[in-house]
Amino acid sequence: MTTVREILDEQRAFFRTGATRPLEFRVEQLRRLQDALKAGENFLLQALAKDLGRPAPEAVVSEIAMVAAEIEYAAAKLRRWVRPQRRRVPLLAFPASGWIQPEPLGVVLILGPWNYPVQLLLMPLVGAIAAGNCAVLKPSELAPETSRALARLIRDTFSPAHVRLLEGGPDLAEALVSEPFDKIFFTGSRSTGRRVMLAAAHHLTPVVLELGGKSPCIVCKDAPLDVAARRIAWGKFLNAGQTCVAPDFVLVEEPVCEALIEALTRAIREFFGDNPRRSADYGRIVNRAHFERLRSLLSGGRVILGGDMDAESLYFGPTLITDVSPDAPLMQEEIFGPLLPILSFRHLDEALEWLAQQPAPLALYLFTRQRAIQERVLARTRSGGVCINDTILQVAARELPFGGLGPSGMGVYHGHASFQTFSHYRPVLRRSLFPDWRWRYPPSRLALSRLKCLARWLLRW
Repeated sequence: MTTVREILDEQRAFFRTGATRPLEFRVEQLRRLQDALKAGENFLLQALAKDLGRPAPEAVVSEIAMVAAEIEYAAAKLRRWVRPQRRRVPLLAFPASGWIQPEPLGVVLILGPWNYPVQLLLMPLVGAIAAGNCAVLKPSELAPETSRALARLIRDTFSPAHVRLLEGGPDLAEALVSEPFDKIFFTGSRSTGRRVMLAAAHHLTPVVLELGGKSPCIVCKDAPLDVAARRIAWGKFLNAGQTCVAPDFVLVEEPVCEALIEALTRAIREFFGDNPRRSADYGRIVNRAHFERLRSLLSGGRVILGGDMDAESLYFGPTLITDVSPDAPLMQEEIFGPLLPILSFRHLDEALEWLAQQPAPLALYLFTRQRAIQERVLARTRSGGVCINDTILQVAARELPFGGLGPSGMGVYHGHASFQTFSHYRPVLRRSLFPDWRWRYPPSRLALSRLKCLARWLLRW
């Protein structure tokens, strides 16, 4: 049986041949992935339905289309991204030129999660290929059907010396992160992210950690409540709430709290009917352990809508909860499920002060018409990203880097940011051999005062 070290050695040997560096090779590999994604769409959708109960329309948009758009964008922009970037050099180096040259890192490791197992494994791969790297992929074992489908797709598309997918559980993940990869890209929980970072530190391997957190959603009294409710409900209950950037809880201005609850109730019924269990557009919880974790969180407040569940089918209905204490477990950990706590505030400053004391989340959502309030919230909060007057859509913007801050992660990707994440921006200075000024060498031939003036002038660039 091939070991992890042997796989790494095989990919390093292939990388050293220089085969991954030409622009034509990178574009060709991206197009191969694009074709494979299109050809394998049906078996990927079937796998997602088995693992997560994902409705096909939801899976197409949030998984397949996201990756396809990322591939198309990278392939179109890659020629510009790989160009050396000219930089000015000081007169001290005259005559000379300077530039920054994007270069591949080498062999990278990508560890994917179970909640969006196609998108969150293949989108980083797009950046790794575009930057000219070899890659080892490990999907989550908690989405086994999708893992097998992805293994088939990667095996049929790439040479294993270039891109290889390994299936397995925590033991395999531990073995992988213990190897000296040139970069590790991890998407998952904070606790696992800490272990990945600790293992990577042994080899001084740089890491990108895409984690999560309790992403707040602030609703001010001037917001159009029906629009806000639809957009919040859509973002929260997408994939049955199992989305790292889903609104984790709502902070709503007190005068419109009841009206927002009514609007959310209408939106949920509009989306999924009176019995979401029968809806073809509503997903399921990934496994029994997560189901039981969500069930235990229900005691943290008063359920005003939903709360219905079925352990056998892993169904957990869209649930609205009020009368929540900030100290309840429901407000201490990322929910990652279809439970939406709703808290009210009297004064925005009080809400912002409380948020400032919480760990920085992956996303922050704000609904208000007033630019002054938008600027105020931006100035007084911290988060990986922000979306104003909608939810989730910041993830779909190719020109906006996506990533966390502090406990919600480190490093960014999507679009050009993915290429940058998997590249080393190598600075180069090239100088003529002549003239060769003797005054720069010891022993010093200038008085210190004159040397200071000369140095300031020669280094002013």
